[in-house]
Amino acid sequence: MKRTRASLLLVMVVIGFVVGLFAQLALASAGRPGVVPPVTLAIVLAAIGGIVVALAVPIRRSVKGSARSRVDPFYALRVLVLAKASALSGGLLAGVGVGFIVYLLTRSVPALGSIGYSIGMAVGAVLLLAGGLIAEELCRVPPADDDDDDKETVPAPS
Repeated sequence: MKRTRASLLLVMVVIGFVVGLFAQLALASAGRPGVVPPVTLAIVLAAIGGIVVALAVPIRRSVKGSARSRVDPFYALRVLVLAKASALSGGLLAGVGVGFIVYLLTRSVPALGSIGYSIGMAVGAVLLLAGGLIAEELCRVPPADDDDDDKETVPAPS
């Protein structure tokens, strides 16, 4: 599996920004109240980022450790897929949070409480994104060492 590219994360942030901003604008034009993310959303996003990293640490220890114990490939793949999904969803939710913030700051009377909750959502999403990228790096397998000591060396003809 390839690493998550920065360009893909940037695209996810931009998509989230556009969706968050236009969702708030659509709700306001329909006369409905805007979306206010709860405080628990920021806490849960940050916690999921930490859990993803905690799940990847045993894989890194078994690969880099001196004993080099066997890694369960199914567990490693599940953690890697979770890490990639966390990075992508963190980027998307960070964009949504920034879209909410931009919308709230463009109002004539900004709601400070809602801005604080949206900032918390954006920070939690960035922590989820960072946790996903860190876990993805922890699941990386180092390049194999090719030992040529076992093979007989044949001198090149002169």
